[in-house]
Amino acid sequence: MKYPCLVPKKFCKTPIKVTIFQEGISEDGEPLKAIEIDTKCNYQDEAKTVLTAEQKLVRIEGTVLIPGDIAPSIPSISSGEVEVLGIKRSIYKGKKARNPDNTINYTKLELN
Repeated sequence: MKYPCLVPKKFCKTPIKVTIFQEGISEDGEPLKAIEIDTKCNYQDEAKTVLTAEQKLVRIEGTVLIPGDIAPSIPSISSGEVEVLGIKRSIYKGKKARNPDNTINYTKLELN
Protein backbone atom coordinates (compact mmCIF):
# COMPACT_ATOMS: atom_id res chain seq x y z
CA MET A 1 0.00 0.00 0.00
CA LYS A 2 1.30 3.45 -0.90
CA TYR A 3 0.70 6.09 1.74
CA PRO A 4 -0.05 9.71 0.75
CA CYS A 5 2.69 12.27 1.27
CA LEU A 6 1.59 14.62 4.06
CA VAL A 7 3.94 17.38 2.82
CA PRO A 8 3.30 17.61 -0.95
CA LYS A 9 6.16 18.94 -3.10
CA LYS A 10 3.84 21.55 -4.63
CA PHE A 11 3.79 23.34 -1.24
CA CYS A 12 7.59 23.28 -0.87
CA LYS A 13 8.80 26.44 -2.59
CA THR A 14 11.40 27.89 -0.19
CA PRO A 15 15.04 27.07 -1.12
CA ILE A 16 17.08 25.74 1.81
CA LYS A 17 20.59 24.46 2.43
CA VAL A 18 20.67 21.80 5.17
CA THR A 19 23.82 20.62 6.95
CA ILE A 20 23.38 17.74 9.39
CA PHE A 21 26.11 16.96 11.91
CA GLN A 22 27.05 13.51 13.12
CA GLU A 23 28.06 12.68 16.69
CA GLY A 24 31.56 13.73 17.74
CA ILE A 25 33.91 16.55 16.82
CA SER A 26 36.87 16.94 14.47
CA GLU A 27 40.49 17.42 15.51
CA ASP A 28 39.91 21.18 15.28
CA GLY A 29 36.92 21.01 17.63
CA GLU A 30 34.35 21.59 14.91
CA PRO A 31 31.24 19.41 14.40
CA LEU A 32 31.55 16.63 11.82
CA LYS A 33 29.34 17.11 8.77
CA ALA A 34 27.35 13.99 7.94
CA ILE A 35 25.27 15.32 5.08
CA GLU A 36 24.81 18.56 3.17
CA ILE A 37 21.91 19.11 0.74
CA ASP A 38 20.22 21.89 -1.19
CA THR A 39 16.48 21.37 -1.59
CA LYS A 40 13.10 23.10 -1.31
CA CYS A 41 10.94 23.08 1.79
CA ASN A 42 7.83 24.42 3.47
CA TYR A 43 9.19 26.95 5.98
CA GLN A 44 7.25 28.59 8.79
CA ASP A 45 8.76 30.94 11.34
CA GLU A 46 7.45 32.51 14.51
CA ALA A 47 8.63 35.02 17.07
CA LYS A 48 7.97 34.92 20.76
CA THR A 49 8.79 37.29 23.59
CA VAL A 50 10.48 35.89 26.67
CA LEU A 51 10.48 38.13 29.73
CA THR A 52 13.66 38.18 31.79
CA ALA A 53 14.43 40.03 35.03
CA GLU A 54 16.18 42.95 33.32
CA GLN A 55 14.63 43.07 29.88
CA LYS A 56 12.50 41.24 27.40
CA LEU A 57 14.01 39.01 24.76
CA VAL A 58 12.53 38.18 21.37
CA ARG A 59 13.26 34.68 20.09
CA ILE A 60 12.79 33.72 16.46
CA GLU A 61 12.02 30.05 15.88
CA GLY A 62 11.17 28.15 12.73
CA THR A 63 9.88 24.86 11.42
CA VAL A 64 11.03 23.20 8.20
CA LEU A 65 9.00 20.45 6.50
CA ILE A 66 10.63 18.44 3.71
CA PRO A 67 8.94 15.53 1.91
CA GLY A 68 10.65 12.14 2.31
CA ASP A 69 13.82 11.22 4.18
CA ILE A 70 16.59 13.79 3.65
CA ALA A 71 19.19 11.69 5.50
CA PRO A 72 18.53 7.97 4.96
CA SER A 73 21.97 6.99 6.29
CA ILE A 74 21.33 8.73 9.64
CA PRO A 75 18.78 7.10 12.00
CA SER A 76 17.90 10.34 13.81
CA ILE A 77 18.69 14.02 13.36
CA SER A 78 19.88 15.74 16.52
CA SER A 79 21.94 18.71 15.35
CA GLY A 80 22.93 20.75 12.35
CA GLU A 81 22.27 24.06 10.69
CA VAL A 82 20.24 25.41 7.83
CA GLU A 83 20.39 28.49 5.65
CA VAL A 84 16.93 29.65 4.71
CA LEU A 85 15.88 33.06 3.34
CA GLY A 86 19.52 34.18 3.67
CA ILE A 87 19.64 33.50 7.43
CA LYS A 88 21.60 30.74 9.17
CA ARG A 89 19.73 28.94 11.95
CA SER A 90 20.65 25.94 14.05
CA ILE A 91 18.65 22.73 14.25
CA TYR A 92 17.69 21.85 17.80
CA LYS A 93 15.23 19.08 17.05
CA GLY A 94 14.67 16.73 14.14
CA LYS A 95 11.87 14.29 13.40
CA LYS A 96 11.39 11.64 10.75
CA ALA A 97 7.62 11.07 10.52
CA ARG A 98 6.97 7.42 9.72
CA ASN A 99 4.17 5.66 7.88
CA PRO A 100 2.63 2.51 9.40
CA ASP A 101 4.93 0.40 7.17
CA ASN A 102 7.99 2.18 8.75
CA THR A 103 8.89 4.21 5.65
CA ILE A 104 9.60 7.94 6.13
CA ASN A 105 6.77 10.24 5.03
CA TYR A 106 8.45 13.59 5.75
CA THR A 107 11.26 15.18 7.72
CA LYS A 108 10.58 17.96 10.22
CA LEU A 109 13.36 20.23 11.52
CA GLU A 110 12.81 22.69 14.35
CA LEU A 111 15.11 25.70 14.37
CA ASN A 112 16.19 28.42 16.75
